[in-house]
Amino acid sequence: MRILYIDTSSNYLYTGIVENEELLIELQEKLEQNLSRDALPEIASMFNKINLSPTDIDKIIVVDGPGSFTGIRIGVTIAKVYASSLNKKITTISSLEAMATSFDKASYYVPIIDARRGFVYTAIYDKNGKEVLFPQHIKINILEEKLSQLDDYLIITNDEIKLEGIKVTYKPDILKIVQTYKNRKNINPHSVNPNYLKLTEAEENLISNDRKTN
Repeated sequence: MRILYIDTSSNYLYTGIVENEELLIELQEKLEQNLSRDALPEIASMFNKINLSPTDIDKIIVVDGPGSFTGIRIGVTIAKVYASSLNKKITTISSLEAMATSFDKASYYVPIIDARRGFVYTAIYDKNGKEVLFPQHIKINILEEKLSQLDDYLIITNDEIKLEGIKVTYKPDILKIVQTYKNRKNINPHSVNPNYLKLTEAEENLISNDRKTN
């Protein structure tokens, strides 16, 4: 089985193609503001480098969030159109799952994405991948309290986060991620949507304005 992995939930494009137990090719590139313009051409170029066509893929695993609102939409849109137009299997994982899965040799894994204004997106997983703290948008001081109850935890982040503990920079192990989630249940491509874990700023402002007028 050939599986295409896509993660655009940050300002990086993380993508790769796995065939059975082998990582055929991967791309980990910081595209920043060019993510919307370059993500699809970079994925297409990746196929060309190993002489595969999009029809040669059996399944897509796409990261649906949390992270950059714009970034998430890019990857989800590419994956949905790809899966629906070519009738390919598709499933989703969270960016937090991907981050935690990429590391080992700790009792607990704490992926963290800066959500600004004193908040982070995070979760806590044990060494077996079980959720100890479910994925959420949380104040960093509350997370700090929860971490104080743990020992031997690893913080995984690409952001400047002021928390005590061993920190590592996130570099996805795409082969391990795909192997871990390749059998996750397939879903209808039209049911694949961003999982922001919080409302967008526009949505929050709309709700706030509605409350003021009611």
